[in-house]
Amino acid sequence: MVEVNNLIKYFTVRKSGIFEKSGTIKALDGVDFRIGKGNTLGLVGESGSGKTTASRSILRLIEPDNGSVLISGTDVLKLKKEDLRKFRKNMQIVFQDPYSSLNPRLTVEKIIAEPLKTHTKLTEPEIKERTAELISICGLQSDHAQRYPHEFSGGQRQRIGIARAIALNPAFIVLDEPVSALDVSIQGQILNLLTDLQEKMNLTYLFVAHDLAVVEHMSTKIAVMYLGKIVEMMDSNELYSNPQHPYTRALLSAVPITDYYAEQTRNRVMLQGEVPSPINVPEGCSFHPRCISCTDECKITTPSLEDTGSGHYVACHHVQDDA
Repeated sequence: MVEVNNLIKYFTVRKSGIFEKSGTIKALDGVDFRIGKGNTLGLVGESGSGKTTASRSILRLIEPDNGSVLISGTDVLKLKKEDLRKFRKNMQIVFQDPYSSLNPRLTVEKIIAEPLKTHTKLTEPEIKERTAELISICGLQSDHAQRYPHEFSGGQRQRIGIARAIALNPAFIVLDEPVSALDVSIQGQILNLLTDLQEKMNLTYLFVAHDLAVVEHMSTKIAVMYLGKIVEMMDSNELYSNPQHPYTRALLSAVPITDYYAEQTRNRVMLQGEVPSPINVPEGCSFHPRCISCTDECKITTPSLEDTGSGHYVACHHVQDDA
């Protein structure tokens, strides 16, 4: 359904002072993954790992420098301007911030109707009927149609964004941290809505998030990113039971748990130092300056993402030693 191959995106940073040097940020440095129809790939990693850049490059909201993105057999990166505009009905996005992703000057009805007017030949009565249907499907009230975004809570605004995203029955939707700006109780409601819509409409999701518990709950497979590369990819049921990359283990050990005694006795992986600058990525394995298992090989040779068995991919020289 969705196939991403060797996706690359570099940003040039110009010097801002006499003694500063210009450089290149390697936001994406050869990203590869597949998502089957009706499935969800969870994309996780620290801030600055490249998750949002990857999701927006796939939709060409940011133009990547190289690679291919196949959605239902069509290479999105090869589409010309007009063809891309027509193809956008097949791929949509739900943004992280429900406050800034909606036009404050339009009513809910007009926000949801906008893609229908752009990409379909429906009449005004048909658009009005379809809009009312979408409002109901996403858990909003009929009288909400004539209200403006500022009159709603964060959770309600995200429902409006979801209604807009599914209006054209897309095959693929990017969910760019859709619940991170919401209260915990509201997060559950939005996640349940997304799950119900996926089952009813056979949607394919790319779910970008930093909350590993949410990612495990929502995803079929999980990809872990670090400095523009995927370092581990596995089935969601292996996230906690069989993490093999040292970075994945460190992320999991940082997840807070409610059991006080379990929290006091569990083994914490304490990473040393900060995430290296993407302008000056370390040679060899980019994670080696913070890895407790680092060897001379890690400092020289970049590990490739290889299958360790049953579709569990890891980019680490010593994964068998650590497993």
